[in-house]
Amino acid sequence: MEKVTKLFDCHSHWGTKRGYLFRTEAELAQQEKIWKTKAIFWSEDEMADYFRQNNVRTILDLSFTKFLPIEEIRAHHDYAFEFQRKHPDVVFGHWLQFDPRRALEAIREFDRALAAGAGFVGLCVNGQVLGIPPSDPCWDPLYQLAIEAGRPIMILTGLTGIGQGLPGGKGIVLDHGHPRHIDAVAARFPNLRILAARPAYPWQDDMLAVLAHKPNVHYELHGWGPRQYSPALKKAIAGRLADRVMFGCDFPVLRYEKVMADWNAEEYSREVLEKVLYRNAEAYFAAEQGGNR
Repeated sequence: MEKVTKLFDCHSHWGTKRGYLFRTEAELAQQEKIWKTKAIFWSEDEMADYFRQNNVRTILDLSFTKFLPIEEIRAHHDYAFEFQRKHPDVVFGHWLQFDPRRALEAIREFDRALAAGAGFVGLCVNGQVLGIPPSDPCWDPLYQLAIEAGRPIMILTGLTGIGQGLPGGKGIVLDHGHPRHIDAVAARFPNLRILAARPAYPWQDDMLAVLAHKPNVHYELHGWGPRQYSPALKKAIAGRLADRVMFGCDFPVLRYEKVMADWNAEEYSREVLEKVLYRNAEAYFAAEQGGNR
């Protein structure tokens, strides 16, 4: 079967020094330990060219900014917006992260990002790193804002590599990434479009149950190669979830060449691969398409 090469990557990070996910020498060393890849910094043009070489259109996550003062958050967001304006062929847009305890700042910046017209896709919720599970009511004002704006919410689930192997897991409570929190949010906000993110190990069956029960939840699979998926997830991708599962890479800690070789080596039909690797995402994000060109 001819390989599928076109990609819509629903979740990756920045390879540039200014936008890089890991900010300290210790964090960069942790990348090598957990993901087995060495950190290198790309220029903005090099990163865009790498996406083009791999026929990728991606959504980038500026995840570390949520801890910064609001002035620095805005500066980083403007940096992201300008990059998207320059390279709309490879950057569909951005996931932005906020601390819900700083609700007024978050709401104002959410509105400013929408007005920028430069590919703000939606809010990414990382309950584990913030120490606030996604089902906590403090997130509700941002969920309501997303509904009003017609934007999806990405909620991270499953095992995180952040803090893995460090004393106390760096204080991260893994249960904050349990699919039960996605289930609770989906039940409370049936009009909220939720994109569950990462294979939900070790709770993959729980995540599949949520997907079966809640039609407002879809699924993207960054951070893992398909060879590592559970048998139940592999079966669902080829069957009842073929229209609701989407590709994510997690660049730069993972690279497209390796992840795509694994996808193309799996025994999926071309129809299923095309759906997962780009068609499902194109349909899911069609509402944002007009503002992200």
